[in-house]
Amino acid sequence: MGLYKWQRTLAKPVSFKGQGVHSGKTVHLTVNPAPTNFGIKFRRTDLPAKPMVTGHFNRVIDTSLATVIGENGCIVSTIEHLMAALSGLSIDNAVVELDEYELPIMDGSALVFTRAIREKGIAEQNARRLYFIIQEPVHLENGGKSVSIYPDNRQIISCTIDFSHAAIGRQTLEIELNEDSFESEIAGARTFGFLHEMELLQFYGLARGGSLDNAVAIDEKGVVNQEGLRWPDEFVRHKILDCIGDFSLLGIPVLGRIDLCKSGHNFNHEFLKSFFKNKRSWKTTTLCQIANAVC
Repeated sequence: MGLYKWQRTLAKPVSFKGQGVHSGKTVHLTVNPAPTNFGIKFRRTDLPAKPMVTGHFNRVIDTSLATVIGENGCIVSTIEHLMAALSGLSIDNAVVELDEYELPIMDGSALVFTRAIREKGIAEQNARRLYFIIQEPVHLENGGKSVSIYPDNRQIISCTIDFSHAAIGRQTLEIELNEDSFESEIAGARTFGFLHEMELLQFYGLARGGSLDNAVAIDEKGVVNQEGLRWPDEFVRHKILDCIGDFSLLGIPVLGRIDLCKSGHNFNHEFLKSFFKNKRSWKTTTLCQIANAVC
């Protein structure tokens, strides 16, 4: 993430191959450059007419196990890690082509996407970049979960999680986001789950592509993965990664401070709907207009 005057897209297409974590199916995915004011859109190349779905919160149809978007019978599942990578790299416009309904899970984080896109390069475009400017706080709380957003001239996320399991416990992290801090501190944080829950999902035909290669698994004794954690607080870092992906579904970046406590995809989505309706709390503008400057 970062504060840029101009919209950005990829300099070149970037391709990936991997398994869907829930379907277990092999999927080929290519992220392509797109024109200004296009946004992020997903194209299903395996379907007749190759339909597209916009990566926007009003296209979200399910958040129970992953973020799923859909439109006119076309669905795309598990978009959150790629959306986080695109948002973390301040990419506004892209066409994501895939030949299955679910994105590949890769290593369970956004790091593979992030590094490959940065290696190919990012191109500046000839159109002003819009931001949500927070004018007054917005808060949503229910059942011990909360999400708040406050005015700030930086992009900051603070997150707190609290699990009864000793391997996780209570973790809090605050980070000011830019491309470098996203890649070095957040992008590599992997999805995690409890082993008995993962086994139950697989019993019912879900999480077919889930393994210790793409998730941190926890049993009653602790972390199962032989290599251990990438950070002692990898769990809260992954929750921030998920938040970045979820908030990217607003369609334009937020300039402000986001505070989360015990939230997840579903509650984040509920907050986005509340935030968008509360139009007194925000305005959209460019960095030039904020600075009252000629750019």
